[in-house]
Order: sequence, then structure tokens, then C-alpha cells
Amino acid sequence: MSDTALKLQPLADRIIVEAISADEVTKAGIILPDTVDKEKPEKGRVVALGSGKLLDNGQRLAWEVKVGDVVFFKKYAPDEIKVDDKEYLILSESDILAVLVR
Repeated sequence: MSDTALKLQPLADRIIVEAISADEVTKAGIILPDTVDKEKPEKGRVVALGSGKLLDNGQRLAWEVKVGDVVFFKKYAPDEIKVDDKEYLILSESDILAVLVR
């Protein structure tokens, strides 16, 4: 986790994720650089969690993910933000589809 992520605190059921981009390689073995137009990321590492979703009874819903988890999420769900020249994604826990289990 970077020092910048510590300065950024999501609210409620929001999660801050660092996108993980795999180098794309064509069938011919050519590596496509980041400057080539690519699809939006769908995978990332959780760097910060909000306080959790507030239920009608006033309690907070327990998180199903934790900082450091690699998660897969809906392609167009996250909002992109930039803090100190570092890009992050903010999404709701409900936008997470799966956690990578190792």
C-alpha cells in the first residue's frame, strides 16, 4: 500500500482500488504498451475501505473484502480519480464480482 492511499479515505460502502493491468501480448508475441487504447480495467488490489454500508437498524454491514485483496469488478462501475499523480478507482462493494483466492 502506498503512502498516498493512506491519505485517501473512502466513505460508507466505497472501496479504493489500484488497477492491475496485465501487459497485453498479441498472438504474434508483440507487447502492447499502456499508450495503446485498452479496455477499462476489471481487476485491482484493494487499498482502502470505507466505514461500511449503514443498515436500516443503524449497524454497519461487515466487509467481504479486506485491504490487499485482488478483486474483479464490473468494467464500467468504478469512478477514476487521480491523487498525487497516482490513479485510483472508487467503487461500491456491490460492484465487486469476485475475490482472487490464492
